[in-house]
Amino acid sequence: MSLAATYRLGTRLFWKDRGMLFGSVVTPVGLAIGLPVLMRNVTSAGVADVAHLFHGMIAIVLATTTFMTMVVALTMRRDQLVLKRLRTTELTDGQILGGQIASVVTQTVVIVALSAVAVRVLAGVPLPGEPLLFAAAVVAGSAVMALLAAAYTAAIPRAELSAAFAMPVFLLAGVGAGAMGPIPLPSLVQTALDLLPTAAVVAAVRHGEVLAPALNLAAWTVIGVVSLRLWFRWEPRRS
Repeated sequence: MSLAATYRLGTRLFWKDRGMLFGSVVTPVGLAIGLPVLMRNVTSAGVADVAHLFHGMIAIVLATTTFMTMVVALTMRRDQLVLKRLRTTELTDGQILGGQIASVVTQTVVIVALSAVAVRVLAGVPLPGEPLLFAAAVVAGSAVMALLAAAYTAAIPRAELSAAFAMPVFLLAGVGAGAMGPIPLPSLVQTALDLLPTAAVVAAVRHGEVLAPALNLAAWTVIGVVSLRLWFRWEPRRS
């Protein structure tokens, strides 16, 4: 087996799980496309406001299709001893996790790209003016979120609780990116939310920023790698 094999395994298991498909594909796609289209056609909002909302919805996609998918998938495979069995093969730890991360990142990028085209057609939201920056931000952001999700599984006692444990990240990402409407927050809280990796991706997409988002994602990458090395569990805790 190789990294490509673990990539194919993660992708195949993802598309076979109907429950995961609903939470990780149907729901975020419905929100990312439906809300901007609804806002454009039902309210008097202009294209700029709808584009602002869609950019915020990218944070929702990252929190669900990337983070929640990774959390649920890894905790399930850990508790089912799939990860433990994979470690008995010739695969390295990096290949096992790297294949899963690459699989989730691919799915996220496809969903964001399809959503961008859909809101262009249905709501008149212009396509990214800097497509390379847009693509780089989404790929980097989803990779960092997947890495953090893998590290986060160490805090989840069992697979049945994985979705519930991921929900706070979904809420924080949505509020921080403005995807849930204008919510007045204390300046200290807003500053903290702006430090999230999802906020960095939205800043890059929305304002064309490069340096600050890159530094943000680099810092979170270091945090994710260190956390993985220290706390990631390959098998469930013994009670």
